[in-house]
Amino acid sequence: MISENGEQLGIMPIQKALGLADEKQLDLVRIAPNAKPPVCKIMDYGKYMFELSKKEKEARKNQRVINVKEVRLSASIEEHDLGVKARNADKFLKAGNKVKVSIRFRGREMSHSQVGYEIMEKFISMLSVDAVVERKPRLEGWNMIMILAPSN
Repeated sequence: MISENGEQLGIMPIQKALGLADEKQLDLVRIAPNAKPPVCKIMDYGKYMFELSKKEKEARKNQRVINVKEVRLSASIEEHDLGVKARNADKFLKAGNKVKVSIRFRGREMSHSQVGYEIMEKFISMLSVDAVVERKPRLEGWNMIMILAPSN
């Protein structure tokens, strides 16, 4: 048994504990019901639940959700189009999101996969924000995939 101030009152029968709680016009709350003997505390349960929900809201507010945005390129992309895609990726990275950069190879383009690596390197150099390459360009089937993360 623990009092409302946090001091130990020792082991006592449940009727006596309920009597103490009623006397102070507070609730008897079982904190650790699986312990031998169970641990109970005298407190205002409504106030306790309010404080708990307030802490959860604060934790949720401070939590940052990271989304993964995708930028799709092709093996035969032109310089200007690559610049447009790099600016879009830049915006995503500045917003704190991760960026998945993918190149889809079609038909005979697959035999020139080194072109994909060159495009990926050029793409990284075009970004104004310092991006961390979380996953290097890797060929997975017909796609080459790279993941960038904002460097914070």
